[in-house]
Amino acid sequence: MMRNKFIATCAITASLLFSASASADRPVGITKKLMEVTVTHNGVKTTIKRNQDNKNKVKKAFSKTSRPCPPFCIQPISLAPGVETIGEVEMLDYLQKKESDDSILVIDSRTPDWVKKGTIAGSINIPWTKLNPAKGADPISIAEIMEDQFGAKEKDDNSFDYSNAKTLVMFCNGMWCGQSPNNIKNLLKLGYPADKIKWYRGGMQDWEILGLSTVKGK
Repeated sequence: MMRNKFIATCAITASLLFSASASADRPVGITKKLMEVTVTHNGVKTTIKRNQDNKNKVKKAFSKTSRPCPPFCIQPISLAPGVETIGEVEMLDYLQKKESDDSILVIDSRTPDWVKKGTIAGSINIPWTKLNPAKGADPISIAEIMEDQFGAKEKDDNSFDYSNAKTLVMFCNGMWCGQSPNNIKNLLKLGYPADKIKWYRGGMQDWEILGLSTVKGK
């Protein structure tokens, strides 16, 4: 009799412990050794970390699986020779580095309507249309972006000196999005050094799927 009571007590205790552990959220780190990253966004210190709710689901805006192609076709892993494709950990590394290194610029290449829904803290918005002559971008406005934001210097022959050009880390909505690839291809046409361009292919789709923090864009 005592033996049966002991077994029953152990079973109840184990069940309660399992229920407690199953219902309690377990920590969600970025890597085994990294829980969060602090960056500056619009002059304000902002923390990037993963959503700690173990039952959190991806936002509706990024739940679609079958956007029509074209235009929403799957992008290749290698976008252009010399342009490095990066993932989330590398993106976070660039975001941290740019806190003390102004030679790095993280760029959200999407249109403002998408940026308003949420963007990566530490990035700035330069819509893909601003560097695209086919979308109305004129040579003067493009040159202003190249000089004022990218650190290139326009020469007398209308080409650019990229000696002090910044490293650009570009992203858009994800592996089906052509906005950052469009920016990158137009920059390459202008002679921007490929080794100074980094592409976060996963973009906001993968960022959201991993539950990483976002901030509202202007």
